[in-house]
Amino acid sequence: MKEKEERLRAALQGKMEEHHRLILSQLLADIAGYEEQVAEVGALIAQRLQKDQELLDRLDDIPGVNQRVAQVIAAEVGTDVKRFPTAEHLISWAGMCPGNNESAGKRRSSRIKPGNRSLRAAIVEAANAAGHKKDCYLSAMYHRLAGKRGKKRALIAVARTILQSCYHMIQRGTRYQDLGANYYEMRNPEGLAKHLVKRIEKLGFAVTIAKAA
Repeated sequence: MKEKEERLRAALQGKMEEHHRLILSQLLADIAGYEEQVAEVGALIAQRLQKDQELLDRLDDIPGVNQRVAQVIAAEVGTDVKRFPTAEHLISWAGMCPGNNESAGKRRSSRIKPGNRSLRAAIVEAANAAGHKKDCYLSAMYHRLAGKRGKKRALIAVARTILQSCYHMIQRGTRYQDLGANYYEMRNPEGLAKHLVKRIEKLGFAVTIAKAA
C-alpha cells in the first residue's frame, strides 16, 4: 500500500464524493470502537494471567507463538498438564489428530477430529506464522512437508509439533530450543551431498567433493 500511496490519493480525490467520506468516517469509528473493546478485554486477560507471565514468556519463545496465542494456550490447557498422560493425549484433545475412517482396507477420510476449537485455531495461526518465518526448524519442517503432502497437511503437522513443544515446556518448566533450519540436512549430510551431485551431473557438469578442513 505504501508504494501506491500517490495513486490512492488520486483515486480518493477523483472518485470520492461527500457521502462516501461520511460512510468511511463511520466505518473508521466502528473499527476504533471494536479496537477499544479488544484492548479492554486484552488488558483484563493480561491482568488475570499476570501470575503466569513467566510461562507466557517461555511459550512466546516458540516461533509463531506471540503473547496472545500463549494466553490462549494457558487459558485452555492450563499451567498443569497432569490431566494429559502424554503430549499425544493433548494433541488429540485439541482435535489435531488425523481421522481414522477405514473400511475394507480403504481409507475414506483423513480429516482431523473435532476438538477444542479455540486452542486449535490459535495453534494453527501460530503454525502459519512459523511456516513463513526464516531460519527456524518449524519453517524448514513446513516447507519440507508442503512439497510432499500439501500446504494444509503441512500446516497441521507444524501445529501438532508446536502443541507438543508446549506440553513438554509446561511439564518440565523448560525453554524452547530450536533445532535449526538445517536440521534435516544435517541428519544425513553425505546422502544430501550425493543427491545434489547427481542433480548437478545431470546438467552436464563434473563434480568433485572434498570435506572442508
